[in-house]
Amino acid sequence: MKKEYSNAPNAIKNIETYGFSWMDFVTAIPSPLFVVTTYKSNGKPNACLQSWACFNGSPNGFYAILSSVNKSGHLYQSIQETKEAVLNFPSIDWYDKCLDTIANNGFDHDEITMSGLTPEQASVVNAPLIKECFLNLECRYLWEREIVEGSSHTLMCLEVVNILADEIYLDEQKQGRYGDTGYLYNIHYPVNPENFKGTSHDWLATLHKKRDMGEY
Repeated sequence: MKKEYSNAPNAIKNIETYGFSWMDFVTAIPSPLFVVTTYKSNGKPNACLQSWACFNGSPNGFYAILSSVNKSGHLYQSIQETKEAVLNFPSIDWYDKCLDTIANNGFDHDEITMSGLTPEQASVVNAPLIKECFLNLECRYLWEREIVEGSSHTLMCLEVVNILADEIYLDEQKQGRYGDTGYLYNIHYPVNPENFKGTSHDWLATLHKKRDMGEY
């Protein structure tokens, strides 16, 4: 039997949602996890662990849609200034150090080095990349908009202009981009919305291939 939710369940009404919609808790839809890197106005590398994003390709290009960029953060400010960034995708081996970038976020900090990671200059854009990440997407800013007028967060579109990929990850017969050593996903608070039982923390997940979807 399916449950319908047009309003927040009673179990969720009185709990802390940290600025997220109660629908986040009901759906717990996974989203790819990555680190966005830029240069701050003082030249120091900035690193922002991100999720809540999607990627879209067309004959005209390949685009990253970041759906929740905080206007008061270093990431938003630096992209406004440089119009460029790199999206870095870590494996599970490097997740803890990527998580450390949340704490090492002072304006005068080299947020990549302080977290035990290695910054390198991107090939095409004016931004640092994280050497240890198996995939780096060099991007240029295209546009942004508020999903709701007056929101403290913005939806931002970046165009991918260069890709750096560890070659062993490109071969699914060797290591590949999926499974325990591939892409990481954030699953936001997978709780039972009827009684709020389960975990009250995000889950870190990987993707395992089950079967081919067939020809298009």
